[in-house]
Amino acid sequence: MTVNLLMALMPILMLSLTAVVLMVQASIKRDQLVAWFITALGLLLTLWGAGYARDFTQPVTALLIVDDWGLFFTTLIVTAALITLILSRDTFSTEGERKEEFYLLLVLSVLGAVVLIQSSHMVSLLLGMELMGVALYAMIAFPEKGQLSLEAAIKYLVLSACASAMLLYGFALLYATTGDLSYGGIGLKAILAYQQNPLILMSGTAMVVAGIGFKLSVVPFHMWTPDVYEGAPTPVTGFLATISKGAVFVALTRFFVEGQLYEYHSLMTALAAVAIASMLVGNWLALKQENIKRLLAYSSIAHFGYLLVVLIALAHESAEATLIRQAITFYLTAYILTTLAAFAVIACIAGEDESKNQIAAFDGLFWRRGIQASSLTVAMLSFAGIPLTAGFFGKFYIISVGIQSQLWWLLGSLIIGSAIAIYYYLRIVFAMTMSAGTATKGQCSASSVAQDVLAILLLILVLLLGSWPQPFIEFAGQL
Repeated sequence: MTVNLLMALMPILMLSLTAVVLMVQASIKRDQLVAWFITALGLLLTLWGAGYARDFTQPVTALLIVDDWGLFFTTLIVTAALITLILSRDTFSTEGERKEEFYLLLVLSVLGAVVLIQSSHMVSLLLGMELMGVALYAMIAFPEKGQLSLEAAIKYLVLSACASAMLLYGFALLYATTGDLSYGGIGLKAILAYQQNPLILMSGTAMVVAGIGFKLSVVPFHMWTPDVYEGAPTPVTGFLATISKGAVFVALTRFFVEGQLYEYHSLMTALAAVAIASMLVGNWLALKQENIKRLLAYSSIAHFGYLLVVLIALAHESAEATLIRQAITFYLTAYILTTLAAFAVIACIAGEDESKNQIAAFDGLFWRRGIQASSLTVAMLSFAGIPLTAGFFGKFYIISVGIQSQLWWLLGSLIIGSAIAIYYYLRIVFAMTMSAGTATKGQCSASSVAQDVLAILLLILVLLLGSWPQPFIEFAGQL
């Protein structure tokens, strides 16, 4: 391997080095504060490595491709991991003798996400997905107290194992028909393979997409989502909603584009049905939730249903490739920033107290923690797609792509789902504006400067992306 290839792999090397240092530190002297600072330093070095690697973009063997698009999402994912690290410091400060391992698990899971983002081969896709998933199982079950976290981890473990088995079998069927496991190789050979063995090829592709659909928790692979979101520690829930799902969707997009899956009408029809069901079912089930983490779980199902509209548009020649790439980049960035803003407030206000995760616990929050309430309000408005927030332009992009491709059924479902979503998002905002005299639940601890600074930064980013999107749009167009 040449020096240029090593430079291109700088983010992966930095994360791997951080994991090794954390293991050595834990074996010599267990200290949570030291482990936290090592992790923070490692993630900062990874951010530097992602910027440095932009001068060395190239394929790295048949397994990985380092390009500007992947490096951007690597930067976004590592930034989200830093925010998760900040939120985790107080959450796990009393977790007995196991607390240092959490930071190692966090780094390993981020490493898996980065591999997933840069994958160009089925082997690296499975490697990244399993590395991220195995670390997540332990992160979900990390608290020593309470049964919900253990129940959530077991559910995620069992169902994820089924999804991984489905992926492997799908890979086997694809290899049997095409003789190749690289995305580009499958795309080149799939047309001939489809003429010879259409049933085997479509079955393998459907299994792969279904396995990835489980990781994205789109309907009908969504049943694990609300229980895992509720049972996991709040910082881990935020990690699962942003880093895990974001990395999987980037990998799915690469597979779709390079594998030319949009050429198969039956697959697009099935994906359209999944997208419509996700948008409608996710928003409808969120209406009945009293637990804010379960509400955001169903909300995430709907949001990835929206994103599937963009992938389906690839099948239509009228859709512009540049617009599709910008739509995915903008919406996924807006979703990750908005979700981080929401979970930063939930982690601060509710912590790991199950009773405080109820919407009623946020009554009168504006009168108790104005900064936190403002950040959560902007996050809810962004989720709803209200103008001047990042979510508005994200949905605008998706609607533009849908109109170009004449996806009227999908656009109708998107509009109906968005209309339903406005109710339950504004319901949280309304609860926070109730008079101070009604705020009898969810009283939060003394104000923390770090928590307020984080909330302000995320609030500014969401508003800046929504009120002045042009610089980011131009940047996304160059990726």
